[in-house]
Amino acid sequence: MNTEYFIAGRIAIKSERTFSKLIVRIAIAGVMLSLAVMMLSVAIIKGFKTEVREKVRGFIGDVRVFKYDLNNSFELSPFVPGPRTLKSLKDNPAIEYFQYYATKPAIISANDEVEGINFKGIDKTYNWNYVRKHLVSGTVINFADSTKASKEIMISQFTANRLKLKVGDDFIMYFVQNPPRKRPFKIVGIYNIGVEEIDKGFVIGDISIIRRLNNWSADEIGGIEVRLKDFAKLQESSQHIYENLEINLKSESVAEYYPAIFTWLSLLDVNTKVLLILMMVVGVINMITALLIMILERTNMIGLLKAFGMTDFSIMKIFLYNALYLVGLGLLLGNVLGLGLAFLQQYTHIFKLDQESYYLSYVPVEVHTFDVLVLNMLTLLICLMVLILPSMLVSRISPLKAIRFK
Repeated sequence: MNTEYFIAGRIAIKSERTFSKLIVRIAIAGVMLSLAVMMLSVAIIKGFKTEVREKVRGFIGDVRVFKYDLNNSFELSPFVPGPRTLKSLKDNPAIEYFQYYATKPAIISANDEVEGINFKGIDKTYNWNYVRKHLVSGTVINFADSTKASKEIMISQFTANRLKLKVGDDFIMYFVQNPPRKRPFKIVGIYNIGVEEIDKGFVIGDISIIRRLNNWSADEIGGIEVRLKDFAKLQESSQHIYENLEINLKSESVAEYYPAIFTWLSLLDVNTKVLLILMMVVGVINMITALLIMILERTNMIGLLKAFGMTDFSIMKIFLYNALYLVGLGLLLGNVLGLGLAFLQQYTHIFKLDQESYYLSYVPVEVHTFDVLVLNMLTLLICLMVLILPSMLVSRISPLKAIRFK
């Protein structure tokens, strides 16, 4: 029979002392709240980073390839992708797909309003999966009829609101060149990406419009958008793509194209670390306080056990077993609370955000089993390691004085 474990169980479960019960409950609540907050913090930060990252890379791509020149305008210089470039992109196992595009600055005039915009031209090979997820109304451009497709356009909800437009409306777009050229378009779809830099800056149309306006050949494009299978290997894959391009081309990752957004996302990791440390400190302090009070309240018991011949180490084990029970109960309740709130938010989106400020209309949550296990193990190990010091207090208690202590 494990005597230390038996005594610890009696103290933890069948103790009738009111004050220590209150302290124990506070300690358990402290561990529970600390773990729940840490779990939610990690899940929310990871969810937030993933959602914002997916919004940007979904529209721009992970890596874009364009002509290597001194052109710094919104309108990309034309080029025809050579066999070496196409072969390297097709044979690269890290690439999920790639697609052609071109851009041209323009001005939309509608309902006595004017809005500057960047016309993004795409062709029938464009992957619509991402845009379809963010459609507010209407549909995507149908390239089955090339004549009809050249007059169709998709705009963002931001632009639609500014110009008081809706699906089915017609308007005139003036393309910036010398002399300016105008073209009529009909809105077939309205999307809402949620990233102001994208919603405010782009509309989507047929690349053939840009080719005709700029007198390009049917094979010329402005750039290539590359989608990677694993975004975690962005830097490595981007470098590999660049090394296999023709000499007149260069590549740029989405992190380089939108440095402000990705720098901001990387800073969130610092906030998470600070919050994790603070919550861990709160939980540890609660447990130390509880253990010290339990030791002081059990001074008579410690004196009796020493008088009966029990060693200091055995008595320390009693209180460590007791602390392990309290930490374990706190972890169990913390998992229930943290995971419960996380899954509630994940499936109901009950907690909302201001999309203009945070790029998202709700608090995103991304729960990983590995994160949950690591947080539980770290909390348990740190608490037990720290609690060894206050448990050593029992070695300083004299049996004679402890028995007479009241």
